[in-house]
Amino acid sequence: MKKKIVYQCNKCGYISHGFFGKCPNCGSWNSLEEKEEGSSSGKTPTRTKKVKKDAQKLNTVAVSSDERVKTSIEEFNRVMGGGIVRDSVSILTAKPGSGKSTLLMQVANDLANKGMRVLYASGEESETQIKMRAERILDKLSENIWVYSVTSLNSVLDQVEKIDPQLIIIDSIQTFTLDEFPQRPGTPTQTMECAYKMTEVAKDIEKPRMVFLVGQMTKQDELAGVRSLEHLVDTVLLIDGDSSEDLRSLMTTKNRYGSTGEIGFFSMTEKGMISIDNPSEYFMTKRSVAEQVPGSSLSVIREGTRPIILETEALASKSFLPYPSRISESVRREHLNTLVSILEERAGITFLDKNIVVKSTGGIKVKEQASNLSVMVSIVSSTLNQPVEANSVFVADVGLTGELKNVPSLDVRLKEAERMGFKKAYVSQYSNVKEENYKDLEVIKMSTISEVLAKIFNI
Repeated sequence: MKKKIVYQCNKCGYISHGFFGKCPNCGSWNSLEEKEEGSSSGKTPTRTKKVKKDAQKLNTVAVSSDERVKTSIEEFNRVMGGGIVRDSVSILTAKPGSGKSTLLMQVANDLANKGMRVLYASGEESETQIKMRAERILDKLSENIWVYSVTSLNSVLDQVEKIDPQLIIIDSIQTFTLDEFPQRPGTPTQTMECAYKMTEVAKDIEKPRMVFLVGQMTKQDELAGVRSLEHLVDTVLLIDGDSSEDLRSLMTTKNRYGSTGEIGFFSMTEKGMISIDNPSEYFMTKRSVAEQVPGSSLSVIREGTRPIILETEALASKSFLPYPSRISESVRREHLNTLVSILEERAGITFLDKNIVVKSTGGIKVKEQASNLSVMVSIVSSTLNQPVEANSVFVADVGLTGELKNVPSLDVRLKEAERMGFKKAYVSQYSNVKEENYKDLEVIKMSTISEVLAKIFNI
């Protein structure tokens, strides 16, 4: 009997019995592909096999630190929650050229130097291309890394049985196919079935393995494929950063074994991704008292669970147009306009004839409200052409009323400021921190933005 023809969206997996130019489910154009009904319903035999294992009581399950594998890349360990879990599946995605393959090659070589066997399977590059990149970023190639250029996951699984690696890297998952399914590479069926197969390999009871999948990114800066792929894996990693800049941030949007939202910082160089182990030094300019300049102030932000000293720079210049410019690479324009309006109405400073440009050192995006006071102080400092004390930090939100607001985890932020050698910290009077907890840091509590500016600039 002839099978019926259906149409499946290669973006979201929606199935229709009629053809549409636009997917009714996700709205993608020209994404419906013709296929035989029921051809993707079958599952690989290994996914339904019986597991020879009894259920355990939760309080009797043994957990040890040996279940995590630490690399020599501290920022990578931080993002992973302290190391790689031995039976985990992680997916890493980013824009082309962001350093996905570079970072994973560095991780692979690091673990290989510690005696682990690594299989690097690529459906995008040849063995020669992989080696050329490895020689460029690595000082010495380990003998425990095997590379395999192929698009057949069945062939990769054969190599897994032969080599018995502890770490497997699939670059990228959208380029691989299983022989059991007729769909082309990159379709939801092939991508999900390949991901399911690698999950089985990783979570094998007798031989647990670490698996990293590289995921392609769409034009909307999202992981390509169905959402089920993100739900399947244990950790979703994202590399963010402008290709024209050296700074790269590695963050988790999902982590079953650690904090979600944790961020690690790297510098992209000719020798690969270099871990920035002390970001507070990277995102500020060290100046002596004699080198103080107008338009610069410091705050303490949080990226993930870690406090970081962040320098904000502002430039206020004369405007000869009816509408002065408000430009920022690090702060949303609407937010910058709000802060300027507060300064005008609550502090009595006029900016009608001033162009204002704001940026952060290192190009990091300023998302936290805790940096609002610092941004406003830097703007006023540039406007008045008066520098701010180099040993001061400003950690407070500023409301529309001009009042300073408390910020979360203030104690952690102030401890970081004290560790970095700062002497003064301006905070909200409503904060509950105790000044006696800080030996070398003077905590100055104030109620309004006007009070802060009057104390700093004598206005």
